[in-house]
Amino acid sequence: MKRIAQFAVPLLFTLSLMAQTAPPPAQTGGPIDVQFANTLIQLQEASQDANVALGRLRIDKWKTGGDQKQQAQTNADSLQRNLTRALPELLQNTRQNPQDLTVNFKLYRNLSAVYDVLASVTEAAGSYGPREQYEQLAQPVAVIDTVRKSLADRIEQLSAAKETELARLKATAKPSTTTTTSASGVKKIVVDDNTPAAKPKKPKAKPSAATTTTPQ
Repeated sequence: MKRIAQFAVPLLFTLSLMAQTAPPPAQTGGPIDVQFANTLIQLQEASQDANVALGRLRIDKWKTGGDQKQQAQTNADSLQRNLTRALPELLQNTRQNPQDLTVNFKLYRNLSAVYDVLASVTEAAGSYGPREQYEQLAQPVAVIDTVRKSLADRIEQLSAAKETELARLKATAKPSTTTTTSASGVKKIVVDDNTPAAKPKKPKAKPSAATTTTPQ
């Protein structure tokens, strides 16, 4: 878990920058179903609870070494930046474009990174900190994990729907053909290229001029 957290912190920072600098996608329309809307509400509430719990951590009081404390504090700071900046913007984009596969995937990718680091901090709080600090983090971690898995299933469904629609469009598309007929009604002759070419005939030799014999 420690290795995952160390790897995910730079990813969290990168995703936060991408969410701040990238222009919001154009709205693709399409209604958002009630179940998915409730899922996003649960995610928003869980992220807010996690952010509050992270702010209440007293990592400097944990019963562990200085290196572990420093790593946990770095993780907590990175998480709070993401939960207050990147994640809310991604949530808003997903609400506006619920059927957009790319938008859903961006939210899923960020949420997966958040979960990896948050789970590591929660585990460390349970091992080295007071029990109440662990309990305050455990609930939002569980909700985020559930939403993360639900998003993965949704992305799979959206991908399948896109593939089905693409296959339908390909099946119904017909190649356009244009037939032209001359005004004089001249018939076109189709030459079969598979017919072997006839051997050219040798021209017949012309007969020589008749010889006239003078009687003696």
